[in-house]
Amino acid sequence: MENLKIWFEKIQKNRFISVLLFIILAVVLYGATYSNIQPEKLDLRLFSFAKKDIISPITVENVEATEEKKQEAALKVEDQYILKTDYAENRVEIISSIFDAVAVVKNEELGNNSKTAQDGEGNVPDVVQSPPALTESEILENKLTMLTELIPSELKGQLSKINLETLLTASPWQLDSAKNTAITLIKQIMKQPIKVGEVDLQKEFVSKEILKVNLPEDLKTAMIKIAQYAIIPNYVYDVQGTEGKRQEAMDAVSPVKIRAGQVLVKEGQVIDREMYKQFELVGLLDEKVNPNLFIGLGIFTLILTSIIAFYLNGINPKERIIFILIFSLTILLMKAISLFQLVSEIGYIFPVAMAPMLIKVLLNEKLAVISSIIFAICSSLIFNVEMLGKFNFSIGIYFLISGIAGIIFINERHYRTKILKAGLYVSVVNIVVVMALFMIRNGHYTGMEIGTYLLLAFLSGFISAVLTLGLLPVFEAWFGILSTVQLIELSSPNHPLLRKILLETPGTYHHSVMVANLSEAACEAIGANGLLARVGAYYHDIGKTKRPHFFIENQMNMENPHNSISPQLSTKIIVSHPYDGADLLRGHNIPKEIIDICEQHHGTTLLKYFYFKAKEQSENVIESDFRYPGPKAQSKESAIVGIADSVEAAVRSMQNPTMQKVESLVRKILSDRIQDGQFDECDITLKELDIATKSICETLKGIFHSRIEYPENPDKKQAKKEVIHKEKVSI
Repeated sequence: MENLKIWFEKIQKNRFISVLLFIILAVVLYGATYSNIQPEKLDLRLFSFAKKDIISPITVENVEATEEKKQEAALKVEDQYILKTDYAENRVEIISSIFDAVAVVKNEELGNNSKTAQDGEGNVPDVVQSPPALTESEILENKLTMLTELIPSELKGQLSKINLETLLTASPWQLDSAKNTAITLIKQIMKQPIKVGEVDLQKEFVSKEILKVNLPEDLKTAMIKIAQYAIIPNYVYDVQGTEGKRQEAMDAVSPVKIRAGQVLVKEGQVIDREMYKQFELVGLLDEKVNPNLFIGLGIFTLILTSIIAFYLNGINPKERIIFILIFSLTILLMKAISLFQLVSEIGYIFPVAMAPMLIKVLLNEKLAVISSIIFAICSSLIFNVEMLGKFNFSIGIYFLISGIAGIIFINERHYRTKILKAGLYVSVVNIVVVMALFMIRNGHYTGMEIGTYLLLAFLSGFISAVLTLGLLPVFEAWFGILSTVQLIELSSPNHPLLRKILLETPGTYHHSVMVANLSEAACEAIGANGLLARVGAYYHDIGKTKRPHFFIENQMNMENPHNSISPQLSTKIIVSHPYDGADLLRGHNIPKEIIDICEQHHGTTLLKYFYFKAKEQSENVIESDFRYPGPKAQSKESAIVGIADSVEAAVRSMQNPTMQKVESLVRKILSDRIQDGQFDECDITLKELDIATKSICETLKGIFHSRIEYPENPDKKQAKKEVIHKEKVSI
């Protein structure tokens, strides 16, 4: 692995190799699409006259004609229906529940008879208020409201108020008779097959039967409406049965074949498109080389390569190599899959989202979007087996949407475990896109074909996630990349080193969290890597775990050990913590970027307290002996973490901090560092330092915000004065 890193470093430094990589990329693009732009080479021209009889040299199946015959056979199959016997029971239950609801409401006591109220000991109070009694019309109105809420919503519009009143005022035996009659009729009718067009006829029949019953006319009217509501079609279309019959009819169709020796066109006939297809099927069309096509492909490849080069211009050589490697592997894999035509369009199984997800995680989102667009264009050429020389727009759209979906579902805070979930989401999107394409084509497809395409679409998203999970650590190891995924994992509180800081140096842990909050906000404000700064801040003081009690934030209920040792020894102990931490981080294989922040966050700053303390003891003191050895900050993230570290420690030691004091202190610390040359070796600008300072102050404002002093209750205040006065008098 180390040899690979050395090899990649050599490639990065060689400009010629970088140019060669783009040439290789162009060759890969051209070679992958070369065979897909060759059109049919014809000896016979379309719509020309045949100079002689053309005879088929071989026997071959005409798949298109066979499919047409199968579709015709399927269309001749009549629709199949099935009797739903459970509908009768359901409708009977509905009828029964309606009459039961009438009985419940009818027996509901809505009167307001006064009841004697008693207290807990059984005594009757002097005054008991009872609500006013309701009139009969009010009681009936309330019952109508209750009944309306209990009956099915579809029936509410059919039963009038008079019908409901009739049901409520009917005697119990009348209701029982009406219920039994309606249930008997519904059972009788719903056991027979009822198609959609026969519902009205059955409703008319039930109406005639109810009119024969010896019950009041108004009650029979309500019965008719309830019974008619219960009648629905129960002889429904059988999808599976119909499809089964159609499949049997299609399977019975014999393949349409062009037989060897069969005359395809007679002398003097015009060669139409159907004949042209037959020539193609039997291999009579000789291909002709058209150089313009290959020149056009070369221009097309040059344009795509130029677009890629333009967007790769702003990134470092290592990232450029990563992109070209991922892009080339994707194109070659695309071409390899296109050679295995197990189904008409095997391209739907290609893991489209793999490369965009890898590029977003390892590089950035913009490059991922650009690559998705280019992959979609290339796929429309590579998977155009059925239409050589043309673009397959359907699969191009599928590739584009699938790739974009992979980018969307891998959000900014992506954990490694969420990549698989993102792949499953991409699978769902792929299935929806394939279904939409089938609908747009408006073609005739068998259930097997549709199922195959949907399965391929699902596997595409799943395989994309699996390959992303598998290739991600490979690229990270080969190129030494610190990805967002790694940073998220390193920021987990369950990480052994973070738990070590928390358990052994809780004061340092709290300090590191505060520094992380300040650093992340400041880095994001200037466009630096905020997440890297946060994680680096978590680990920047891990060296303090070696001698925790020599650092003030960890000195709880104990004497400061620096009071009993020399300033020189104190300096040696304090200065060593960044390098002790760096050694500890290297031992746990923590990425170099985090180690650099740990080593560089103090730069070559001076430990002023111990320096001036030593000068008080002796004049022969060398300032350099009280400085950190460095190196100075080499990156914006290291510089910001160093500022935040000093600011947090200084603000924490302030007495009665205010925002004016805090801002003044922050700017003084920044000014001292600038004058001390601590930012001379990194590319951070003064403008960025000013923006970072404002961001740090804004973050601190949320910590040291002013609190409202709530006014005291005047009554309580007066009572308090009286108490104090009495105490004074008693004294």
